[in-house]
Amino acid sequence: MNGGCDLFIHLYLKKKNLYEIVKKRNFKFRKDPSRKNNLPTSGIVLAGDLGGTKTELALFEIKNGKLVSIKHQRFATGDHDTFVKAIREFHGDEISKIDAACLGVAGVVAGDKVRGVNFAWEIDAKKLESDLNIKRVLLINDLQANAYGLSALKYSDFKTLTKGENVTGNAAIISPGTGLGEAGIYWDGSHYHPFATEGGHCSFSPSDELDMELWNYLNKEFGHVSWERVVSGQGIYNIYQFLRTYRKAKEPKWLTGQFQTEDPAIAISTAALQNKDAVCVETLQLFVKYLAVESAQLALKTIASGGVFIGGGIAPKIIDFIDKKEFYKNFINVGRLEHLLKTIPVRIVLNDKTALMGAAYYAAMGIMK
Repeated sequence: MNGGCDLFIHLYLKKKNLYEIVKKRNFKFRKDPSRKNNLPTSGIVLAGDLGGTKTELALFEIKNGKLVSIKHQRFATGDHDTFVKAIREFHGDEISKIDAACLGVAGVVAGDKVRGVNFAWEIDAKKLESDLNIKRVLLINDLQANAYGLSALKYSDFKTLTKGENVTGNAAIISPGTGLGEAGIYWDGSHYHPFATEGGHCSFSPSDELDMELWNYLNKEFGHVSWERVVSGQGIYNIYQFLRTYRKAKEPKWLTGQFQTEDPAIAISTAALQNKDAVCVETLQLFVKYLAVESAQLALKTIASGGVFIGGGIAPKIIDFIDKKEFYKNFINVGRLEHLLKTIPVRIVLNDKTALMGAAYYAAMGIMK
């Protein structure tokens, strides 16, 4: 992680498209947690990115308008029974020195509480403040944290899939990982307003005969078939299992062995990238197709003229596999509003600390003076 992260993202913005704002690192958000325009001049903040597979914690000190990283740790979410145990292991007896904390959690935040969708922790901000003696604990959705974190990124932290046009307006972020997260970023003419959604749990919409066969297969397995069932790590494995049956193709022994020792989604993706198995290749092709289709649907629902950002841990690892022309074809295939989708840029976020930096910013803004 970088030693310092600029916090001058509270500057006033006018007539800037989102990508240019990100490049210049002068992003402004309204309705920050402290409801003040100025950031604190000093303080210690804890940032957390809590997902179904991994959790990252980082401690920052605020110095002269910058977040300076003090310590950082990543661990498997399932390694701890409760989040309190995870924090105590991370920072021990020094927790009381933390001025504010913000946790970006993969789940629905209801007031001061959140329960993870793909993990068992239930987090109560007020209880954490009491148990850990932290002055203020803030909870936001992990995709909302990702949206805030975009402001801290550099030009080199993005890979363009479709150029679109440089238009000021709303934006959106979609992040396939253990699950599928989605968020909107509303532009009011001078400020951006990141907001969480649970769009990943909306119904998957088949568009051809193969898609319908996949839907039938998943419907028998899960009942409701959401986009998360196909655009996520677990989605990759779901698609693979369907294709292995549908194509009547025997699974190679070397791949069966890999499934016993590593995440199936990783094994399938690696095999596809190395062109070692036809079913794995087709699996990843379908995954990318569905990612393009759902990115387009999110763009339409938010009118994301400012761009769609693809976050999460999967897309950066399969960039070399993505056929840009095929992605673009699937992205703009929306009928009468194809002309709108042609103007919307799509970019992959390469920095895996985006959500953590967004949570750190939000925590810094939460320090009460």
